[in-house]
Amino acid sequence: MKKILYPMLIIFILIPLGLISENPAWAEWDNEYYQEALGFIPQGIENALHVKALAPDYTIEGINDILAYYLSGMIGIALIFGIFYLLGKKLAR
Repeated sequence: MKKILYPMLIIFILIPLGLISENPAWAEWDNEYYQEALGFIPQGIENALHVKALAPDYTIEGINDILAYYLSGMIGIALIFGIFYLLGKKLAR
């Protein structure tokens, strides 16, 4: 279990880097970026604007923005590690 908790802790500590960066996170570009970089907007990305996010822009209504940012990061980290942990358990059988 320590093999999982230590990387999760390190990633959690690095969460604030997203707040101080001038650049958007990977794959969080707006449609103008795709238009400029690719010359078109892929259909799946264009249609994704209609998807309702659980925490749009890492905000949660009623919670301080910085706390919501951390909470979004913690939930994302936990989900990703949980999925890979369960997948690893299943493949180990």
